[in-house]
Amino acid sequence: MNIAVIGSGYVGLVTGGCLAQLGMNVICMDIDKDKIAKLKDGIIPIYEPGLEEVIKVNHSSKRLSFTTNMKEAVDHAEVIFIAVGTPPQQDDSADLKYVYQAARDIASYMEDYKIIVNKSTVPVGTGYRVKAEIQSILTRRNKAFEFDVVSNPEFLREGTAVKDFLKPDRIVIGAESEAALKRMKRIYDVQIHLDIPMVVTNLETAEMIKYASNAFLATKISFINEIADMCDLCNADIGIVSKAMGLDNRIGAKFLSPGPGYGGSCFPKDTKALLTIGKNLGYIPKIVESTIEVNDNQPMLMCNKIENAIGCLENKTIAILGIAFKPETDDIREAPAVSIMKTLLGKGVKIKAYDPEAMENMKKLHPDLDIEYCGDSYSACEGSDGIVLVTEWQEFLNLDFLRLKSSVRTPVFIDLRNAYMPSYIKNLGFLYKGVGRK
Repeated sequence: MNIAVIGSGYVGLVTGGCLAQLGMNVICMDIDKDKIAKLKDGIIPIYEPGLEEVIKVNHSSKRLSFTTNMKEAVDHAEVIFIAVGTPPQQDDSADLKYVYQAARDIASYMEDYKIIVNKSTVPVGTGYRVKAEIQSILTRRNKAFEFDVVSNPEFLREGTAVKDFLKPDRIVIGAESEAALKRMKRIYDVQIHLDIPMVVTNLETAEMIKYASNAFLATKISFINEIADMCDLCNADIGIVSKAMGLDNRIGAKFLSPGPGYGGSCFPKDTKALLTIGKNLGYIPKIVESTIEVNDNQPMLMCNKIENAIGCLENKTIAILGIAFKPETDDIREAPAVSIMKTLLGKGVKIKAYDPEAMENMKKLHPDLDIEYCGDSYSACEGSDGIVLVTEWQEFLNLDFLRLKSSVRTPVFIDLRNAYMPSYIKNLGFLYKGVGRK
């Protein structure tokens, strides 16, 4: 099948690359000429494990190509995925201008039946508005082509996106016609034969599933962070609490690890957008509202924890290990580390930071912050008055604390991911502070 993917960002590249990996002829289109030129030269603009190999293999085998020409993309494809960004606006609602522009551009070049698939995360009702935009352009062109709009939300986790696309937990298809559904099933034929569940529903339900899923996971994170904050005050151990909770299969163990809060491109944006959707419907989802409030407050609580462990922060040197919002990504959008570092800098702290992948993004997006970026964990920790583990990259989980103790000014380890056993760190001569445990 011939496929076009409009938008060559995170979702678009993973979608296009993986569809090519499944044997389809895919063209990825983006208006960013520099990005497309780099992709043609084999330069991948994002860090995502496994994606570079998928892109290069399928590009070299001619199953995957890149263009800035919308007409070329539309002419090529019978199914067109819209995978453009939907960033938050001032009122936290999703900005859909790129989605609607993509729809209008597709309609401007359509010459036969097309299926237009919304892969972008969009509010409930967007599918019908996309349909209206396309119909308006076709009417203006005096064309009567049939077309279908489908909602096919993505559930890609940064760090495991390739695996998530090829072997997802479920596939959600919102479709109005049998013709569109039949083609979508052809696209996901491999997954269907792997007995991966497919949920077939209408457009609105498919759109709501995406927001509801992300909001629920975010709620689990905020909930366990609140319990961890309480554990700090009552000598309970959040590690044991969350483990016992997770043994109940009605609850499950995932997303019950306390920390500095959720971040990234999805949870912060989608929870706020869902709250706005509710308000526009005349209903305020209180649990979602509280989830956002707890998460917004979490970095400040972590800064208080750091200050309590170190004392007066002015003129102190603190090592920050991890900037990305999670391991195996270079994404610093809404990353707790960024908020924490800004607060610490405001208290007169000197910051030395290291992250395996995210430092270039940090320098690019926050050039005004006076941060010393280091080449490895040990140089970041050298001469510090406290080490703060913010992102649980694998290389941070096997630190040589005897080596660290000989190079730090004060042996203080603040473990915001509860990555280490407190007794182990304490026995090596460090003051240890975790989240929800002593």
